[in-house]
Amino acid sequence: MAKKIQRSSARPAGPTGALGRDDAGPEPSPRRARGRIRPRQVTDFTVQLATLTEAGIPIVKALTILEGQMRPGPFKAVLQDVVEDVTSGTPLSEALEKHPRAFDRLYANMVRAGEAGGVLGLVLERQAKYQESVETIKAKVRNATIYPSVIVSVAVMVIAAVIVFIIPRFEEIFRSFGIDLPRMTQILLDVSRFSVDRWYVVFGLPIVLFIAHVMALRRSYAYRYRVHKIMLKLPLIGPMLSKALIAAFTRNFGTLVQAGVPHLDALGIVRDATRNEVLAEGVESIRKTVREGEGIARPMGETGLFDDLVVNMVDVGEATGELDRMLLKVADAYEIQVDRQIDSLFKVIEPMLLIVVAAFVGFIVVALFLPLLEIMNTIGNA
Repeated sequence: MAKKIQRSSARPAGPTGALGRDDAGPEPSPRRARGRIRPRQVTDFTVQLATLTEAGIPIVKALTILEGQMRPGPFKAVLQDVVEDVTSGTPLSEALEKHPRAFDRLYANMVRAGEAGGVLGLVLERQAKYQESVETIKAKVRNATIYPSVIVSVAVMVIAAVIVFIIPRFEEIFRSFGIDLPRMTQILLDVSRFSVDRWYVVFGLPIVLFIAHVMALRRSYAYRYRVHKIMLKLPLIGPMLSKALIAAFTRNFGTLVQAGVPHLDALGIVRDATRNEVLAEGVESIRKTVREGEGIARPMGETGLFDDLVVNMVDVGEATGELDRMLLKVADAYEIQVDRQIDSLFKVIEPMLLIVVAAFVGFIVVALFLPLLEIMNTIGNA
């Protein structure tokens, strides 16, 4: 099975030509600005560039205006390179393609399609709306995770402090009275003793496993594929993630088709733009079937990644010649569903976390107070 996955790990390079520039790509820009480029900066830049372009301002002047108002930093350095390239006659898409940290392949090819069709302003406007929706979802998830993260962090620190510092004191008291300890108290004392004696395992092993997990995700396709596949099968999270992937696929694919990009090129761009290996493999299988002259709907259904609604909408779109419109309708519907499911998910997670924390605290309290009650009875009888 691993060998089969490994064979599918190499995403084929797109064809050469107007939209296929996978083989070598443009030469990287000589200006290397270090630092992180935030997605919010790219989104704001896209919105402003779309506005200026739609207002009839020439692209070079629009870029110069936006670069001039940008604060010093990595993204300003990128825009300086873009302005220089476009001023010297380089197409905007090629200038953007030199900076994959800021503008991914999907972004550059969207711009290339807009340039080829003379609708650059319209394409930028659609790209801006898409990025705005993505940023909105990310912000909602980020804000919704703050409270659960605080609860979990505080609970872990408090429980760890109790196990390492408080419980050993109780153990000394229990041992001095020589009483028989209840089973749950003995378990708690054993956990405390192990945590104190093997602290490097208890506290170091999770860190080592997390680092190994991150490294494996970056370097091993087979491991990354399995993780992505497991995530799609998780309760609560899996269905929401699946809908989010479908929304992103239909939004990107529909926008590219609407901009006049050939289906094969559009599927290749979307395949390379997705970060989920399961979806990328599914899109590649669709692309191979379409290359043989078949439609898109049937291979989409065969991947098992798209439900009947999506497949039927695509089938109708192909039959009526309105594939792009149908794809964008699916994207709109699924984005709304994802937004609602995010709200519902975190409404469920917060009380669940409180219940789990309360269970741990309750176990510790009961385990410690049962022997204390017995000690008090012994002292009273004496």
